[in-house]
Amino acid sequence: MKGLLKLAVVVAIVLLIWKKGVPWWEAHRGGAAKSTASAAGDSCVELAEKASETWGSGLSHFVNPPYDLSAWGDFRSRTDAAIARAESQCSCGQESCAKVRQAMGDLRSLASDLDNTIRAGSPPPDGLVQRQEQIDNTINAARDAVRAGT
Repeated sequence: MKGLLKLAVVVAIVLLIWKKGVPWWEAHRGGAAKSTASAAGDSCVELAEKASETWGSGLSHFVNPPYDLSAWGDFRSRTDAAIARAESQCSCGQESCAKVRQAMGDLRSLASDLDNTIRAGSPPPDGLVQRQEQIDNTINAARDAVRAGT
């Protein structure tokens, strides 16, 4: 009888651990991993926003020819560095990182297209504003994905 009581207590403890302890452990352990990934996604998106702001804040100096090629070179270098920082932080496999990489690729392409135009002394290409808006929308979608945990 004493052995049966001990067995019942052991079974009850095992069931309690299985029903309460294991889910608690996975929730806390999984939550830490998710919050770390979320923080990484957050900094990734913030760097992408900064790259887009760097681009947008200096672009007004280069909307009409003649262009100061030295000033353009400095601006382009700052923009490329900001894009590279964002891309280096966005190597995760989450949706938010993929969206940021897409936005930074589009921003790099936009900067390259404008670089070719400026070096040729031509006016900026049509659709510049729409392309920038699409980049910003992609970054906003990345921010939404971070909030959703994806």
